[in-house]
Amino acid sequence: MRDPLMTGYAPKPVHGVTPEQRVEVHARKVACDGEAPGALGHPRIWMTIEDREVTCPYCSITYVLAEGAGEDHGH
Repeated sequence: MRDPLMTGYAPKPVHGVTPEQRVEVHARKVACDGEAPGALGHPRIWMTIEDREVTCPYCSITYVLAEGAGEDHGH
């Protein structure tokens, strides 16, 4: 995944266009493959939640850190 701090790239949600799928997770490291069976998804990528959420650059699914989870701050 591209680093938004280095390239300026990060998915920007567009109301009415971007899927509003939000998945609550309990760990800062999350994997996404588009959640479609077989070849209908996208390549599996791993993302790290830095603050409270991260959005997949392929499918725009947003992963939200559950309240009180992941307090290891990435360590």
